[in-house]
Amino acid sequence: MPDITIIENASDERIAEWLEEQLAEALAATEGPLTITVPGGSTPFPIIAKLLEADLDWSRLVVWPGDDRIVPEDHHASNAGKLRALFEPAGAEVVTLTIMEQVPHFDLAWLGMGADGHIASLFPNTDPKLDEPRSIIRLTPDPLPPEAPFDRISLTLPAILDSDAIAFVIRGKDKRAVFDEAAGGKSDLPVARLLAGATQPVICFT
Repeated sequence: MPDITIIENASDERIAEWLEEQLAEALAATEGPLTITVPGGSTPFPIIAKLLEADLDWSRLVVWPGDDRIVPEDHHASNAGKLRALFEPAGAEVVTLTIMEQVPHFDLAWLGMGADGHIASLFPNTDPKLDEPRSIIRLTPDPLPPEAPFDRISLTLPAILDSDAIAFVIRGKDKRAVFDEAAGGKSDLPVARLLAGATQPVICFT
């Protein structure tokens, strides 16, 4: 089983402080760029806003969306557009997720999780595999979430797992129960498959 640490009732400020510590440590350990992947949805953006108050060399940070809706970046549903609006004024680079991109090793993979156990846009109907040869895939969730009824592009399980550490932010008792079952190897949902393949530390903020 993966090495999972759970931090209960973590505020946005607490999560932002942890992210700042991780980034500062990684920046100090190398002179090159730092590459992270971050989730979409509503939860991450207030945390990112607090994180960006930190005094870090943002010009060395490269940010990858873990997934995105296939819409123009100026569309309200675009993860890349929202990330660009936050990170680029600070000096960081934000990557547009396309199937042509060469996915790097991530210093940190930050993930959310849906109540159905999906991570990134790897929904249960997409049957994500640990041995998927592709790093990025286009797919269609089924059912399409009514709040974002768009086709998706997503990092795959192997691409996410090619990281030094994995962090989840999960809000709500229902999602926590899904995560706990997955962590205990009691489901075959996408999050369970990811955790089954994880050899790096995993931290989960609830």
